[in-house]
Amino acid sequence: MDRDYREYESNSGEIEMLVERTKLGDKEAFASIIRNYEKPMYIYCYHMLKNKEEAEDARQEIFIRVYEQIHKYRPNMSFSAWLYKIAYNYSLNQIRGKKRWFRFIDRYKYDQPETSTQQIDSQTTLKDFLNLLTIEERHILVLRAIHQYHFDEISEMLNMKPATVRKKYERLRKKLQTKEVNEGGRVNASITKSI
Repeated sequence: MDRDYREYESNSGEIEMLVERTKLGDKEAFASIIRNYEKPMYIYCYHMLKNKEEAEDARQEIFIRVYEQIHKYRPNMSFSAWLYKIAYNYSLNQIRGKKRWFRFIDRYKYDQPETSTQQIDSQTTLKDFLNLLTIEERHILVLRAIHQYHFDEISEMLNMKPATVRKKYERLRKKLQTKEVNEGGRVNASITKSI
């Protein structure tokens, strides 16, 4: 997996300096923060919200919130962990809002076709697999498998113990592998093996 977009993270001293300059009102310092985190933030939002336009809007809104709340950031956790925590909370609120809207719409539907099982053919994509997961599982999967964060970093973002995150990650891997076997899929073995 290409980790180039995380290379900036390896120099936490420089990030801390940019954060301090941003706290003092240096907008160019914040622009540097955005440039270094905009791609991983978009990828994260896309996997959480499952929509390109919503992911773009979310990324923009998250950076606005980061700028407004940067004075609350404390270096007792990494800046990226703090950033992803804001992204997670924002994404969670967006998903909850969608669910409320769908429940409202469902109340007024008269004809609701019932489907007994969800059909997944042998061409199931990663997006289809993500739909099988809870929000929390999706969050852990995206951070671990796509952004390649360590369990310790993910635990900071989720306010959980690293062992708990590790256990949840193993469960979600088994869940996806079991779903793949139950559906008779072999084509997508590479998806579940890569996570």
